[in-house]
Parts: sequence; C-alpha cells; structure tokens
Amino acid sequence: MPFELALHYSTPLTPIDDVDEVLTEFLRLIGYLPEVDDGRAGDGPVTESLAYRLVRDCLVKEPARLWYPEELVALLDTSKPTIYRHLNRLKALDLLEQVGESADGKGRKGYRIRYGNLAQAWDFTEANAQNALRRYRETVNHLQHLLDKGLPERKAPRAAGKERGSKR
Repeated sequence: MPFELALHYSTPLTPIDDVDEVLTEFLRLIGYLPEVDDGRAGDGPVTESLAYRLVRDCLVKEPARLWYPEELVALLDTSKPTIYRHLNRLKALDLLEQVGESADGKGRKGYRIRYGNLAQAWDFTEANAQNALRRYRETVNHLQHLLDKGLPERKAPRAAGKERGSKR
C-alpha cells in the first residue's frame, strides 16, 4: 500500500483544550477526514461519522488493544468493506499496524495504533514523509540539472487518429 499524507501549513493546535476539536482538525489536516464544515450534507457532524468514531472511540481510546474487523463492524454498526476502507486509509498514513496474520496469509488480522501510542506512531509517519520529501528533492535536483543543459525542442504531437491506431 502506498504511503499517503496530506501536508498543510498549520499552526499547532496546542492552545485548544477540547480533545475532539484537536483530533478532528488533526485528522482533517493529514487527509483522513474531509475538509468540510461540521454540518455535512445530511450526514450529521463529522464527530458522528464512522471515520471519526473508529479513530476516537476505538483506536485512540485503547491504542494498545488489537481490534478485529468483525468486532469493529458490530461496534460501529457498519459493513466489513467500509471498515476495511477506513483501516486501509489509516494504514496508508502509517498510523496503524496489522497484527496476527500468519505466513500463509490465513491468520486472523487485527489492527491497532502502531506501537500502541499515537505519538510514537506519528514518528513513523513523519519519517516516511521526510523520505518522500527527500526523494522529491532528488527529482527536482535532477530536473534542474537537465534544464541547465538546455530545454530541447518539443516533438510535434501526432494526429489524434494516428496515435490510437485508427485510419481516419
């Protein structure tokens, strides 16, 4: 699964003492929750959404606990594909670890906050972000090197019909 993280310039949320407000805004900033107002079109407040409840009422409330998808389905009253969609989004952020799958892939999979601690899990996410930014830097440096050699003339584009192999 690819690593995915939204980066937004933001001031730290340290002046805010409401855990739900800080958690909601943090999850929006990193791209897990949508950037919408709390009165979402008919769905109710974001804090009542499945995505938020999964994080707050399960994973963050008991970060060291191993949560099984079947258990989350029952607790959050939703479908298994929906639970997996949200778990996969959190795994893409490298905040979750998957535990319990055997080598043959037939074990029961459980999920929890990586290292059982949100701050330590974030260290892992941050390291991945730094690696991604370093790779972007290498690409930008390479591109600049190529540009310093001079921008070659562009090749004339092919006609649309010929490009697809049709004989118009």
